[in-house]
Amino acid sequence: MKTDNKLIGAGLLSAIGASLCCITPVLALIAGTSGFASTFSWLEPLRPYFIGLTILVLGFAWYQNLKPKKQIDCNCETEEKPKFIQSKIFLGIATAFAIVMLAFPYYSTIFYPKTEKQIIMVVKSNIQKVEFTINGMTCASCEGHVNHEVNKLIGIISSNTSYENGSAIVEFDSSKTNISEIEKAINSTGYSVTDKKEN
Repeated sequence: MKTDNKLIGAGLLSAIGASLCCITPVLALIAGTSGFASTFSWLEPLRPYFIGLTILVLGFAWYQNLKPKKQIDCNCETEEKPKFIQSKIFLGIATAFAIVMLAFPYYSTIFYPKTEKQIIMVVKSNIQKVEFTINGMTCASCEGHVNHEVNKLIGIISSNTSYENGSAIVEFDSSKTNISEIEKAINSTGYSVTDKKEN
C-alpha cells in the first residue's frame, strides 16, 4: 500500500509538472508579480512526457488497487479496512485532480479578467498597428497574460496575441500610447519582445 501512495504522489507531481508552465502566469497575475510568469516556460517541451508519465503511473496505481487479492486459506482474522489515503476513493480524487491539472492550459484563460476598452473617439490618422514577435510563450495562458498587461494601457484599441505564432498584433491610438510603452508592458510579463513590425 505504501507503494500505491508513492505512485499516486508521483502521478500528481507529473500532472502538476505538465501544466506548471501554464499555471505560473495565472499565479503571477493573482500575486501581482507579472515578471514571474515565464519562469517555468522551459518545461513546455517536456509536457508530453509528463502527461505520459502521469497516465502510466496512475494507470499502474489503479491496476494495483483493482487487481484481485490472493486468498490465503486459513482461519486467521480478516484484513482490516484500508486507511482513506490507501482507498479507491482517494485514488479517484487524485486521478480527477490530475485530469484537472493536465487540462489546465485549455481553460486557463478564464482566470484573466476581461479588460473592456471604451474608446469614445479615435482620429483615424492616429490609429497604428504593430506586430510584436515575442519569445517564451507556450500556451493560451501566456496569450491571456500578454493581452491583460497590454490592455491596461490607455489608447489600446485591440490586442491579439498568439503563442503558436509567437506574436502579438496590437492596434492603438498613437496620441495616447506608443510602441515602446507597449513593448515595456509585454516585457513586464517575463516574455520578451525580439522584433516589432509596423503594419
